[in-house]
Amino acid sequence: MIEIKSLSFGYRGKPLLFKDLSLFLQRGHIYGLLGKNGAGKSTLLKNIVGLAYPEQGSCLFNDINVSGRPVSVLEDVYFLAEELFVPSLTPEQFVKSTAGFYPKFSNADFYQYLKALDVDPASMMDKQSFGQQKKAMIAFGLATNTSLLIMDEPTNGLDIPSKVQFRKLIASILTEDRCIVISTHQVRDLDSLIDTLLILHDREIVVNHSVEEITEKITFGVFNDTSGLEVLYEEDGMRGKNAILKNTTGKFSKIDLELFFNAITNGNGTLIKTLKAS
Repeated sequence: MIEIKSLSFGYRGKPLLFKDLSLFLQRGHIYGLLGKNGAGKSTLLKNIVGLAYPEQGSCLFNDINVSGRPVSVLEDVYFLAEELFVPSLTPEQFVKSTAGFYPKFSNADFYQYLKALDVDPASMMDKQSFGQQKKAMIAFGLATNTSLLIMDEPTNGLDIPSKVQFRKLIASILTEDRCIVISTHQVRDLDSLIDTLLILHDREIVVNHSVEEITEKITFGVFNDTSGLEVLYEEDGMRGKNAILKNTTGKFSKIDLELFFNAITNGNGTLIKTLKAS
């Protein structure tokens, strides 16, 4: 579905954010994109949808270069940016003026999502809180039924009940024909949702593995004493040592995304080698 070939991109007068980056994203998956502040996550997403233009390389959507922003791409891709600029319209009015650009848009789905997220379809969006604005645009994005749905920090501004509903809705809309990419700093909002993890670090994708692949090779746990254990990474926690170990038992543990992310971005080469080992 998405093929990024040898992508290099940088803003004028600044070092390249990525150099010779390649990536392939498939249908039927929910990808979680993680990275430090300034790593280029938002910029990478903008390259994928044709809102930024690479210095070298290309981004293809269904074998079509997105840089020209052809209609065949725009009508089947929805991008929810982190920054929202909602019009002075109600959700009802917004749908009437905008939904026509998306051939697979479902009004029934839209009102169902608004209800689930507790958004008044008759309220002026620009008069609402940031959280309510975000939920209205999430509902619209889900209702477009595009093959590619990209969301940048979608849970920012959402309260706890809304985050729960968001996870339920995302899980419910994934089909074998749809690809979802979510970028976030709030990793605990995604740990039960994503099936494939991408980590952007030092101008490249250093992790591109399914959660199943990760937990097949490493295990997570809390230990009073890690001496004598084959520890790949550890941090002091409230209840002891939060540690990542090689999985020598074949049993699966729940992934600790925050701990895993810290290990990778702290330059843990041994952990990366363990994941890449056959």
